[in-house]
Amino acid sequence: MTTFKSSVPPESGTDDARSADTERAETDRKRALETARRNARTALDRNSGTETPSLKLAREYLRLGGHRRSKIDDNITDVRQWDEDPPEAERFWKERVETLPKDQRKQVEDFLPTINTP
Repeated sequence: MTTFKSSVPPESGTDDARSADTERAETDRKRALETARRNARTALDRNSGTETPSLKLAREYLRLGGHRRSKIDDNITDVRQWDEDPPEAERFWKERVETLPKDQRKQVEDFLPTINTP
């Protein structure tokens, strides 16, 4: 089947007009998504040297091979651990994370991969 594209805009209110609006909206959405991604990359590049202490702790724990995962449900964070951590990661968690005040510990836990993350 051959499709013919006309350069004449469709009459308002017709199925063809609604289809053209959908195509235009899809193009606009794609353009907006690409712009958002570009802006996010720029912001990340610009702020790559600024990490919060909580993020640094979470990254170090994971770098040491830690296996804990967060479960966040209705803004309540719970930490799950199915596999045993390597000794360095376990020691790091006990000395550097568990000793934090509850609110600061929660911030570190929020940076852990979630149980839904592969």
